[in-house]
Amino acid sequence: MRAQRPIGAMIPFVKGHGLGNDYLVVRGADLPGGELAAESARRLCDRHRGIGADGVLVHVPSDCADAGVRIFNPDGSEAEKSGNGLRILAKYLWGHGHVAGPAFTVETHGGVVACECLVANGRVESVAVEMGRVTFQASDIPMRAITGDAVDVTLDTGSESLVVTALSIGNPHCVVFDGDASEPRCRALGPVLEWHPAFPRRTNVQLARMLDRTTIDIHIWERGAGYTLASGSSSCAAAAAAVRTRRAEPGRIQVTMPGGALTVDVRDDWSIRLEGPVVETFTGAFATDLITPT
Repeated sequence: MRAQRPIGAMIPFVKGHGLGNDYLVVRGADLPGGELAAESARRLCDRHRGIGADGVLVHVPSDCADAGVRIFNPDGSEAEKSGNGLRILAKYLWGHGHVAGPAFTVETHGGVVACECLVANGRVESVAVEMGRVTFQASDIPMRAITGDAVDVTLDTGSESLVVTALSIGNPHCVVFDGDASEPRCRALGPVLEWHPAFPRRTNVQLARMLDRTTIDIHIWERGAGYTLASGSSSCAAAAAAVRTRRAEPGRIQVTMPGGALTVDVRDDWSIRLEGPVVETFTGAFATDLITPT
């Protein structure tokens, strides 16, 4: 009988999505050395040679919250915050017994956020996240060559001048209200704005179109990921920018994207609550070879 080859160590993971914006969740404790390298994140997110995802969420301990997370983009860079990522992580934490109840806190590089799993018939049907407070202050985003609030400022892209509103909700965003808020225009304009010299840490980009005073349609170019079907923090940014530029009133705003719709509550103090559905698609395990440098 032919001897079987030894099987390398396997690392468990969970995959989920929020309106088609998909993430892998792994525990830092299960990773070699407890760390995920940038190249390893790129390999995991590769849809041909890895598992495939818009990002990786590494569940880590926290000294100031019920759980912590590191958020990796497909290019290996780290994001400060992700609305959809946090909602996927929240469903994972509650569904897999890592937190005591359906309401808890998570530490991110962009601050501590409160999460609430909305449970019906024993299932998490949607998740709400307190995303923190928006700031339009250029130095907080950060944004170069702008003083004060980065509201309705003009950026030269080389081919055209755009009026944009930039802000931070723990991570940077650039919102463009445009009558041609379409996928082709987003794919063309997104990388130009992501890497624009005005944004020293790059930026997420939203092309937005008001459908009415309480509904916004957006297309998203995500920093480090490219064109995406949906984004929680981008939905928050578009809603906040709409209120700041008086296109909408404070309160509940529906943000529609190619992947579906999320509800954003923009309060008078600029704190933001994000709510929407989350789906866990499968669990599995990958070989350490996938994340081991060759």
